Amino acid sequence: MGRFNKGKKRGVPGVNTSALPDIIFMLLFFFMVATTMKEQDYLVEIDKPTANQALPIEDKDKIDFVYIGFPIDANQGTEPRIQLNDQLAPGPASVIPWKLGAVRPGMRAFDIPTSLKVHKDVGMRVVSDVKENLREIDAIKINYSADARD
Repeated sequence: MGRFNKGKKRGVPGVNTSALPDIIFMLLFFFMVATTMKEQDYLVEIDKPTANQALPIEDKDKIDFVYIGFPIDANQGTEPRIQLNDQLAPGPASVIPWKLGAVRPGMRAFDIPTSLKVHKDVGMRVVSDVKENLREIDAIKINYSADARD
């Protein structure tokens, strides 16, 4: 028979870390699926009108957004301004055609829907100027964003 050493103290066994990579990858995968990317920083104030028959947008990645509202920064004035991507348009609606053309090079403008997010107090003159300039580049799929009425 073998001998047992009862008098010798054993050390504490180490922590089993074999499952640690699995747990880390599960957390990484969860956060990749559950998080959404921030769309844009608003440079204009947008207070959308309410609608009772609005439909949600299916795929926001394939839509060009044009924001029309009053500047948040008081140094920019009080007149309605147009925001494309993360920049305020320097002037009137005539800058939209070249700006949207640079967003998706190689794609035809009439294939890409354009969503107008307009402050409810902005006059229709600015909106119609934007629509006329979108027609110049054949961007004819236009929708208006609104908040759902509760």
